[in-house]
Amino acid sequence: MQNAMLNTILHGTPTDRPNLLIAHGLYGSARNWGVIAKRLSDSRQVTAVDMRNHGSSPWTNSHSYPDLADDLAEVISASGAPMDVLGHSMGGKAAMTLALRHPDKVNRLIIGDISPVAYSHSQIQYIEAMRSVDLTRVQRRSDAEAQLAAAGVETALQSFFTQSLDIPNKAWRLNLNTLADDMPRILGFPQIDAQWGGEALFLFGAQSDYVTDAYRPEIRRLFPKARFARIKDAGHWLHAEKPREFEASVRAFLDR
Repeated sequence: MQNAMLNTILHGTPTDRPNLLIAHGLYGSARNWGVIAKRLSDSRQVTAVDMRNHGSSPWTNSHSYPDLADDLAEVISASGAPMDVLGHSMGGKAAMTLALRHPDKVNRLIIGDISPVAYSHSQIQYIEAMRSVDLTRVQRRSDAEAQLAAAGVETALQSFFTQSLDIPNKAWRLNLNTLADDMPRILGFPQIDAQWGGEALFLFGAQSDYVTDAYRPEIRRLFPKARFARIKDAGHWLHAEKPREFEASVRAFLDR
């Protein structure tokens, strides 16, 4: 299981345009991206993946960005051609690492609301909240959402987290132990002595602080052709908060 291929969900059929690979963020899954992936698949095939330790992909005892990038490279190699790669948050850091480690695998890069830097705001409180859910008392998602609410999790994130619940088996489809152990690496970014010279779009929410002016020099150092686009009235979950605007920005970049 350790090196098994990631679980993938395919949308659309192959065309003369590069396949688009979508890498979700922390605690997410390929299914979270279903609507956007389906809409973008009207002109190209779209492959959404479950990252390791998420969804239906293998669980491992490591969750570093080189690991995640190599997983994505394996998916692309199996397709036989370089892909355009879209990654949000953790998936964005994995996509950046992929481009730096496996430059020949990536055609164009779209990064959703993340920078190649270390962040100080931890996500560990959400693991603790999910661990606090008594799964024996969960018959439907709303039962778990009520317990997450009692643990202080905001409404929008309650429904997001419970998409990763395996209710019949009373389990999370998230390897909470490995994600907790590797949280410092998830919040960080690996030191990679490389640059990637391809076309890169950094999409960020106007109300988010994950892509600030202070981070742009580091982005440009690693990705000299980086372009930036802001989505108005959106925070870190820009694709969920402003799906049409997000889709339009991605489409405009890919259709250039």
